[in-house]
Amino acid sequence: MAVFDAFASSEQIIEAFGPQIKGKTFVITGASKLSIGNQMATSLAKAAPAHILIASRTLSKVQPVLDEIQAIDNTIKTTAVQVDLTDHDSVRRAADEILTAAPKIDVLVNSAGVMGAKEYTLDKQGIELNLSANHLGHFLLTNLLVPTLEAATSARVVNLTSSAYLITPFRFEDWNFSEGKQYDHWTGYGQSKTANILFAYGLTQRLKHRGIVAVAAHPGYNADTNLGVNLTMDDFVDLFPTVKRNTGKDFVFEEPRFKTYTQIAATPLIAALDPDLRERAPVYLQNSAVGATVEYTWDPESVEKLWKLSEELVGQEFEY
Repeated sequence: MAVFDAFASSEQIIEAFGPQIKGKTFVITGASKLSIGNQMATSLAKAAPAHILIASRTLSKVQPVLDEIQAIDNTIKTTAVQVDLTDHDSVRRAADEILTAAPKIDVLVNSAGVMGAKEYTLDKQGIELNLSANHLGHFLLTNLLVPTLEAATSARVVNLTSSAYLITPFRFEDWNFSEGKQYDHWTGYGQSKTANILFAYGLTQRLKHRGIVAVAAHPGYNADTNLGVNLTMDDFVDLFPTVKRNTGKDFVFEEPRFKTYTQIAATPLIAALDPDLRERAPVYLQNSAVGATVEYTWDPESVEKLWKLSEELVGQEFEY
């Protein structure tokens, strides 16, 4: 595996892995302006991919990104598909559109999400919003896209997660927070980020023999993206006692505490492109390298319980 430090930039990753990009098809969720997905898409455009498809809730926010890709290289096919990841009917419709537009997907990046919705909010199906937007919508979409991933013969799924997985294990006994009675926004967010890692393990275990692997990547933190615009610095005061209450441990931010806009996409790009990760998957990446996580993000019982719960909540079984 190529070695990069915690301050690696998108440009360095693209230079190192250009051959892994040329002629390939990339699908990215949530890549509107001022997002990690945006930075990934425009970085990839500099190395001649065949097709970049962006699936987003608001297409008007995606068009500037598509325009920027075209300005970099007008030979790249660009496609936008509208999807609301918190609406399973929308996800199914979007999956059909993506299957038609991109019959072969080399890399799927599950990048869209919300961060710590302050008020207890339910999606259309009655599921807590952090879990719905950050995990379940991607669980459904990814599984529906398996035929196009399999067509690539050597495909990869990247789940953007966060060191916020340290906030809490997945709450299997009360994943919907007693209809709001037990809700706090940090635990809601942390649960969804733990789910992102568990899903990467479950997906790889089921599909590695069919050429599909998954990697979970923590990009780091950046105050300039739109993620977390609903939060203030005062909200972070509650983070530390919440982690202590949930896990009995102290939460410590990794260094560097913040990354620049170009650095924030580096680790997810490594997750998407480094060929050496195929044999090592499923893994968790942080600060440009494979890192260790706590047991509740990968233990086999939790991996299986989340998969079965996710199937139940999206109303569909995926047997491989």
